[in-house]
Amino acid sequence: MENGIKIKHSSFYAIGLSYKKADAETRGRFSLDAVAQAKLLQQAQEENIESCILKSTCNRTEIYGFAQHPFQLIKLLCENSRGTVEEFQKVAYVYKGADAINHMFRVGTGLDSQILGDFEIISQLKIAFAQSKEEQLVNAFLERLVNSVIQASKKIKTETEISTGATSVSFAAVHYIFKNVEDISNKNILLFGTGKIGRNTCENLVKHTKHSHITLINRTKDKAERLARKLNVIVKDYADLQLEIQNADVLVVATGAQNPTVDKAILNLKKPLTILDLSIPKNVHENVMEIPGVTLVHMDQLAQITDETLENRKQHIPAAEAIIEEIKEEFIAWTKQRKFAPTIHALKAKLNAIKEGELNVQRKKMSNFDEEQAEIITARIIQKITNHFANHLKDENTPVDESIEWIEKVFQLASSEK
Repeated sequence: MENGIKIKHSSFYAIGLSYKKADAETRGRFSLDAVAQAKLLQQAQEENIESCILKSTCNRTEIYGFAQHPFQLIKLLCENSRGTVEEFQKVAYVYKGADAINHMFRVGTGLDSQILGDFEIISQLKIAFAQSKEEQLVNAFLERLVNSVIQASKKIKTETEISTGATSVSFAAVHYIFKNVEDISNKNILLFGTGKIGRNTCENLVKHTKHSHITLINRTKDKAERLARKLNVIVKDYADLQLEIQNADVLVVATGAQNPTVDKAILNLKKPLTILDLSIPKNVHENVMEIPGVTLVHMDQLAQITDETLENRKQHIPAAEAIIEEIKEEFIAWTKQRKFAPTIHALKAKLNAIKEGELNVQRKKMSNFDEEQAEIITARIIQKITNHFANHLKDENTPVDESIEWIEKVFQLASSEK
C-alpha cells in the first residue's frame, strides 16, 4: 500500500500465436524481422517493461515478459508487425504465471513444435535471450527460467529418443520430395534462398541425391557460394533465376523476403514443376497453381507428414514431460524461496531482538544466570520456529504473497521486497 493505494505488481506472461491456430498468412503478418525485433525491444524499454524476450520463427511469434496487464505486450507486438489486435485475439494465446512458465518449457524443448522433437527452437530461444540481455531487458527471474529451459532441452535430447532421426521443416521437405517426385536422383533441384531452413534442406538433399543435380541461387551470391563450397553444389546468379526455374524439376523456395519472390509471371515452363515454399511469410504466389503441371506445397502441409519416425517419437513424450516437471519444480522452488527469503530473514531478526530483550531482563533478575546455556536454547528455538514458517512457505499449496503479508503484519516486520 502506498498513500492508501494498492500498487499493482507486474506478472509474468507469455503472449503470441503459433501454427496451431494461425495459418501461414496470418503468421506472416505477425512475423518480426531483425529491424522490427530491435524496435520492439527499444519500445519495451521506453514503456518501462521490466523484462522480456521475443521469438519470431516460421511457426510462431511470441513475447515472454513482465507486465501489469498482458495488453502491454500485445500492443508491442501489434505496433511492430503488420498484425492487428482484432486479428491477434482470434488466433492468439495468453498465458500467465505458472502457465506461462510451463509454455516456455514445452516450446523450448520441442514438445510444442509443428514437428515433434524439433530442437532448432532452443537455439532460437538462446538468440532471443542474448538480444534482450544486450538491451538490459532480462531480470534474474527470466535469466533463471531460460537457463532452466535450456537445461531441460539438453537433458531430453540426451536421455530420451524424442530427437531420433532428422527433424524440422527441412526434414519434412526432403521426405516429401523423395516420396512424391519419381526418379529424384536424375531430376534437377533448384534451391532459392540460403537461410537456415534453406541450408538444412540443401544438406539433407546432398546426402541423398547427386550433387551435380542441385543448383543454388541467393540474392547475395557470396552466401550461396560459401554454402556451395561446403556441399560441393552449383551456384548461379540471381539474374539467372527465371532460366534456372525452367531447367528445374523441383524448386525449393526458402528466402526471408516479406513479399512473394516467385509468381506465375516468371514461370515459363517446359515440363512439370514441384514447388516447395518453406518461407514465412509465403514467398510463392498462389497464382502459380494456374499453370498446368505445377504442384505447390507449403510448409504447413509438409508439417502434417506423420511418417514412422515421427510416430515413434510420440512414445517418448511422457519421459520428456517427466524431465520438464523435475526441472520446472526446481525453478518454482527457487522463485518461491527468492520471494520469501527476505521475510524469513526479517522474522529471524525480529525473534532475535525479542530474545535479546528477554535475556537482558533475566540477567538482571538472576544472579546465577547461565549466559551460554540460554544462548544455545533460545537459538535452537528460533531456528525451529523459522523452519516451520519456511516449510509452510515452500509448500506448493501455500499462497506465498498472502502468507508473506500475514507474517509481516503479525510480527510487525518492515515490508519485504516483492
